[in-house]
Amino acid sequence: MRVSSQGVTVVALLADPDAPTDIAQRMARILPDRLAEKAGQGRRFDVKVVSEPFTSGSEDPPTLMRRIMDRGSAEDWDIVVALTDLPLHSHGRKIAVDLSHEHGLALLSLPSLGGLRLQTRARRAVEEAVLGLVGPQATAAEGLARSQPPLGSFAGRLAPIHRGQVGDGETADLRYVVSGPRGYLRVLVGMVRANRPWRLVSGLSKALAAALATGAVATLDSTTWSLSGALSAPRLVIAMVGSVGLMIGWLIVDGVLWHRSTEGSPEARQRARLYNTSTVLTVGIGALVCYVGLIVINLVWALFILNDRVFASMTGTPLHATEYLTLSWFVASVATVAGALGSGLESDEAIRAATYSTRERERRQMLRGDHGDQLMT
Repeated sequence: MRVSSQGVTVVALLADPDAPTDIAQRMARILPDRLAEKAGQGRRFDVKVVSEPFTSGSEDPPTLMRRIMDRGSAEDWDIVVALTDLPLHSHGRKIAVDLSHEHGLALLSLPSLGGLRLQTRARRAVEEAVLGLVGPQATAAEGLARSQPPLGSFAGRLAPIHRGQVGDGETADLRYVVSGPRGYLRVLVGMVRANRPWRLVSGLSKALAAALATGAVATLDSTTWSLSGALSAPRLVIAMVGSVGLMIGWLIVDGVLWHRSTEGSPEARQRARLYNTSTVLTVGIGALVCYVGLIVINLVWALFILNDRVFASMTGTPLHATEYLTLSWFVASVATVAGALGSGLESDEAIRAATYSTRERERRQMLRGDHGDQLMT
C-alpha cells in the first residue's frame, strides 16, 4: 500500500457512467470525514471521483481488475475502488466485491447490493473496502492474514454475501460473492434498479402519444361508457393484465431485448436467465408506471369533459365516482394496447435506451457481437 508523501491517502472512485457515477459523487462528499473517523491514528483521506466506462467490452472480473490496476498505476492514487452496475460472475457465483491488497484495488458490483437503500449500502461497502486495503496486511510469503476479513461486518449485515473462490493468477486476492435464492433475488433487484425502469415513461414518446390520444378519444365514446359499466371487476383486471402483458411482450420482441446465450454451459444459461428475468421485470415495471399514469390522466380528462346528463341518458346510470374510476380504468387498458402498437414506431435503440442503463446496453451489444471492433484489450 502506497501512502502519499503529504500523509494523505488518495482514494479514487472509478465509476461507470450513469448510476455508479451518481452514487460515487454523492458518497464522495462525506467519505473523507467518515474514513478519517473510522481509521483513526490521524489518517487523512482525499477522495476523487473519475467517471469512465472501464467495463467497456468486457464483464470478465480478472480483465476488469487488470484494467483498474493499469488505470491506477498511471495516476497518483493510493487506493482505487471501481463501481459498476454490471452483474459480475465467477465460478458460477455472482461477485459482490473483488479486492487486491497488494495493489490497493477493489471492484464492487452494485447489483449484488440489491435495490433498496443502495446509496447507504454502497457507501458502507466502499468504506470497509478502503479501510481493509489501507490497513496493515501480511505479504503472501508471511501468510496473508485472512482470519479477520476486511469486509467481515459488511458481509454480516448484507447476508448472504460470503467469501468466494479466487482463481490462480488473478489480480484479486480476496473475493466476496452472493449465492442461493436470496443472493439471486438481491442481484436481480439490483439489476432492475440499475436500469431505472421508470424512464420508460419518458423514453417511448411515440407510444405514449398514441396511448394518450386513444384514451382521450375513448373517454368521449358512448360505447366505451356502456362497456366499462357492463364489465365486472374480474374482467377489468383481466383487461388490465392482458394489455400490460401485450405491451411487455411487444416491447421485448420489437426491441430485440431477449438475450439468447450462444454458449451451452450451465453458467451461461444461468446468466441468460438472470438477464432475461431482469428484462421482463424492467419492462414490466415501466409498463405498469405508464398504465397508472394513463389511469390518472384519463380520470382528470373525464372529470373535465364528461357531462352527467349526457352520460346518464346514454347509459342509464348516473355519473358518480365509481363510474369515473371504472371508465378511467377500462380506457387505460384500451390505451395501453394502442401504446404497445405505437411503440413499433420507435427505433430499436430508443426502446433499449428507455429500458436499460448505458452499461447494460453496451453489454448486450457486445454479447450480440455488434461492436467487436470496439473491444478494449
